[in-house]
Amino acid sequence: MTKIAKLLPPSLEDFETLAARAYDGLPEGFRKMCGRVQIFIADFADDETLKELDIDDPFELTGVYWGVDLSQKSVADPSPEPDRVVLFRRPILDEWAERGDIPLGELITHVLVHEIGHHFGLSDDDMHRIEDQA
Repeated sequence: MTKIAKLLPPSLEDFETLAARAYDGLPEGFRKMCGRVQIFIADFADDETLKELDIDDPFELTGVYWGVDLSQKSVADPSPEPDRVVLFRRPILDEWAERGDIPLGELITHVLVHEIGHHFGLSDDDMHRIEDQA
């Protein structure tokens, strides 16, 4: 068997490990501000999520934040569901393969930080402006 035939894409468990490593590598103050945000990995967004976000192609969605962002949270009105970030393995792998210029762990970190940005109340436009200035 050739070396290429032995290559397999990272599994969901591998992605969980990479996402945990990415989260652990974030500055402590940033992690503290995340509170109890839970991080999950799935192959793709489900049909309900795609419909809610008006996305036709599941490969277009690499991650999503579900919850009440910090700018909207109230101690008097707690959210019934935990805040969570879901990273989608297959779209991230496709983007990584298409780009070819970034390590997979770095791309996972980027998507994770982007979704946590939504937890902080930042819009996609806000985050793009921040990235452009960095």
